[in-house]
Amino acid sequence: MARLHSDAVAVLLELAGPNADEILTEMEQRATREGFPIVGAEVGRTLALCARLRGAKTVFELGSGFGYSAYWIARVLPEDGTINLTDRDAGLLADAEAYFERGSLAQKATFAQGDAISLAREARGPFDLVVLDHDTADYVEGFEAIRDAVAPGGVIIADNVLSTDTEQPLTPAGLEAKLSGEPAPNERTRAVAAYFDHVSHADGFETYALPFGQGIAVSCRI
Repeated sequence: MARLHSDAVAVLLELAGPNADEILTEMEQRATREGFPIVGAEVGRTLALCARLRGAKTVFELGSGFGYSAYWIARVLPEDGTINLTDRDAGLLADAEAYFERGSLAQKATFAQGDAISLAREARGPFDLVVLDHDTADYVEGFEAIRDAVAPGGVIIADNVLSTDTEQPLTPAGLEAKLSGEPAPNERTRAVAAYFDHVSHADGFETYALPFGQGIAVSCRI
């Protein structure tokens, strides 16, 4: 995975924050073995940090896979906290539930199979933290589906918004060019540019970009 920062920064980020436990390590090994996309430890720690800073008790994730990012968050939730995992693939959700059971975190989680955006529209907030990790092309729709359920002071975090390691390469320079009005080189760049444009004009939200992992956008409800 191409980094958005130096190797030295990567070492410092690895030293800071909570360490991965044996279950997270097992999930990382599975992702490598199967070529399954996960957010990685940098973003996992950042999600945990955002949950800590917000004092999050309620979390909703669009596109959970087998639960890697949700597991990072669940570890820092209070005993009465809840994270809602969603995914189209029932098998992946079953695997996520098994990982959560083994990590003694299942009491903090719900697992809903189906279209993430449809589930988001039906979700009852307020949510302190929302994670968008479903299809990038659907990020704008996902944002709109869940935005009204975000608590004041809560955040929506979108992953893979500065990614350079994809079949349709997205680069910060290409993204900046598209946002400045130049043609986009591919569909992925168009989709991410559309998301940044949308959230930068979203009433009641303030958005920041962070160069961790494949890049995240953090939209705070103000």
